[in-house]
Amino acid sequence: MTGHCYSQIPLAYREFINAASHHIVSKPPVTPDGRYFVVRGRLWRCSNPALHEEERSIYVHDLMQARSAKGRAMRRGDAKAREAARLAVDEAKHKLGERGAPWWTDGSPDYNRYLVRNTPYAEWFAGLSAKE
Repeated sequence: MTGHCYSQIPLAYREFINAASHHIVSKPPVTPDGRYFVVRGRLWRCSNPALHEEERSIYVHDLMQARSAKGRAMRRGDAKAREAARLAVDEAKHKLGERGAPWWTDGSPDYNRYLVRNTPYAEWFAGLSAKE
């Protein structure tokens, strides 16, 4: 599941580019249960791994289109278009399972956007640093 989650992480987060050398420095770690990836000490929910690939592709396409529309609206200073695009981004993220109700069914709480040090994943994350 870890590899699957990593493939769903937006490219901007997957490739930490060293500005001086333009080399990929690292990829964000994914929690052992495959629910989150960690960027700058914060948990971000992975997409629902139960989505069929065709469905996921459609939602990712919709997300990219909406993000693009939001950027265009912001550059134009068009508040109405920006808000419409923001809502489209939110809708796509809900469909992917990255927002809204958690996609897992075991009743575990959702730690999306929490600092990892304030969650049950803190010890696991600290262990990653100790291995380096």
